[in-house]
Amino acid sequence: MIWNPNKECMSRDEMSSLQGKRLHKIVEYVYHNVPFYRNKLQEMDITPDDIQTIEDIVKLPFTTKKDLRDNYPFKLQAAPQSQIIRIHASSGTTGNPTIVGYTRKDIGVWSECMARCLTAYGIGRDDIFSVSYGYGLFTGGLGAHNGVEMVGAAVVPASTGNTEKHAKLIRDLGITGIACTPSYALYLAETMDRLGITKDDIKLKVGAFGAEPWTESMRKEIQERLGLKGYNLYGLSEIMGPSVSYECMMQNGSHINEDHFYPEIINPVTEETLPYGQSGELVFTTLTKEGMPLLRYRTRDLCSLMDGRCECGRTSVRMSAITGRSDDMLIIRGINVFPSQVESVVLSMKEFAPRYLLIVDRINNLDTLQIQVELRQEYFTATFDTPAAIDELQKRLAAKLRSVLSIGVNVQLKAPNSIERSQGKSVHVIDNRKLV
Repeated sequence: MIWNPNKECMSRDEMSSLQGKRLHKIVEYVYHNVPFYRNKLQEMDITPDDIQTIEDIVKLPFTTKKDLRDNYPFKLQAAPQSQIIRIHASSGTTGNPTIVGYTRKDIGVWSECMARCLTAYGIGRDDIFSVSYGYGLFTGGLGAHNGVEMVGAAVVPASTGNTEKHAKLIRDLGITGIACTPSYALYLAETMDRLGITKDDIKLKVGAFGAEPWTESMRKEIQERLGLKGYNLYGLSEIMGPSVSYECMMQNGSHINEDHFYPEIINPVTEETLPYGQSGELVFTTLTKEGMPLLRYRTRDLCSLMDGRCECGRTSVRMSAITGRSDDMLIIRGINVFPSQVESVVLSMKEFAPRYLLIVDRINNLDTLQIQVELRQEYFTATFDTPAAIDELQKRLAAKLRSVLSIGVNVQLKAPNSIERSQGKSVHVIDNRKLV
């Protein structure tokens, strides 16, 4: 099933033509309504008339998270306040949060894009769908909620928290689909195990997982434990929220709703645009957004793009899984370390659950890295009675990590369920260094 064949199956020439027209229109819109962009373009001696085709996008300036925070709260807003009907905000862990306003048209576009995602997963009018992203300032809850209602399924606004009640509702209501973070899906599976609810007791068939990176190993475990098929759902509040891209049943990359969000891949250091298939930093330009349009927004997510018609019939450009971020990279003793590298090693060894924590510190002017990893219950029972077995497993994991990270690490094996859980995004890094 395809929600909007006219847009999701456009020829490349038709899509490029549409994107070019929309790009010119959005550049003209921000030029006249956002002083930040008008000043930027004037400094570069660019006018909206210089942007006629989608290929002209390379003439435009980049926008960064810092730009959003420096213009807090409303200086990047293009629509008048009288037209803004909803405001979302990022968590604001450093500096000012990112404030994003939406017009009624923006909410309609968002709902349409989310409906495309859900239809690609196989969700329809007969389904009961639990939205288990957080509701509130975070875009996940309401973003997914509107899409579920648009496709005509029954939405259960479960949000996060009270997971035992949620598990029972999944069983008792016959819920068939769920949207949440992959880490929450695993937490839900653990809760069901504790309650004695098995995958044979529930009707879950589809999981829409996003808001944090996850691996194929995590996908396999979630699918096996909850009895569903897990699909990637990608979005970010600055661009729209969940629905920027989505996997179809082929699961060969995530289709980007590129009639609304134009993607580029750049070298994060040189800012050079990279071709299809080459990995780099993902950049988006909003082509239709009214409330807070963004030109060439640097997401800091690392991935690659692929084109060509998918077996599902869609022709939209697809993005690979996110492999890391260009800005949450840890530099330890001069070595670049990504948490995703650690995760790949942990999940390659059958003894470990997908629960890990990197603790970085600086002792006597030397950076240290400790990696805590949870053992699966069956290996914990067998291993922790034997000191020699613990030592052997620690050394084996440390050796694998060293071969991937190129630095030595202090490995600590932890008992099952001992690393603190989160019902939102998992915390994988604690950096105790005073980096000024």
